[in-house]
Amino acid sequence: DLYFWIHAPNTLCFCFLQMNANDCHDPPKYWTIHGLWPDRAEECNRTWHFNVTEIKDLIVDMRHYWPDVLHSSLNCTQFWKHEWDKHGTCAATLEALNSQKKYFGKALELYQHVDLNGCLLKAGIKPSSLYYKMTAIKEALTRFYGVTPKIQCLHPEEGEKAQTIGQIEFCFTKELQLVNCTVLEDEPNPVQAHLKLGTSELSVCNDTLPTYYPPEVQ
Repeated sequence: DLYFWIHAPNTLCFCFLQMNANDCHDPPKYWTIHGLWPDRAEECNRTWHFNVTEIKDLIVDMRHYWPDVLHSSLNCTQFWKHEWDKHGTCAATLEALNSQKKYFGKALELYQHVDLNGCLLKAGIKPSSLYYKMTAIKEALTRFYGVTPKIQCLHPEEGEKAQTIGQIEFCFTKELQLVNCTVLEDEPNPVQAHLKLGTSELSVCNDTLPTYYPPEVQ
């Protein structure tokens, strides 16, 4: 299977700024791509180096939909290089993803196909100072897509009552068809280490906690 992660820049920046880091400037006000990952999440072909010229036709869309939210850089290439080295070289065993242009291009296609921003707006779920019920968010996504994605949150610090929505995972077959994402007990979660932010990390949301969808970075 393939896992397609889309994250909420405001949540990432909110957490990042708590660490007194200043790289997170003017995050996009829409969900952006984190990555397209195959089952295996390790570097599969260390000799297949990232070459930005191979995706030159995609650069405008890449900068818009797949920016490096956490690190200020003029061209985002370090983030894309990391995703290619760690995940793209593994995903490239599939014919539909067997080049850098195919891998990044297909991720951009999936982003448009999923249209998470549009889905949430149609369901009346938008950035707000009010809290949402996680079950309501899940029901809206399942109703819209016909499958169950996996939602990750930044869990409340001590003394806080609400979790903050941070990232949504869509699961695809190797034929790139949407399928249910299953949450297994003791499931290894490769994204936690990848998005560990100071003392906080994103992990599967709690259905019973109020959920914050931040309108802007304070």
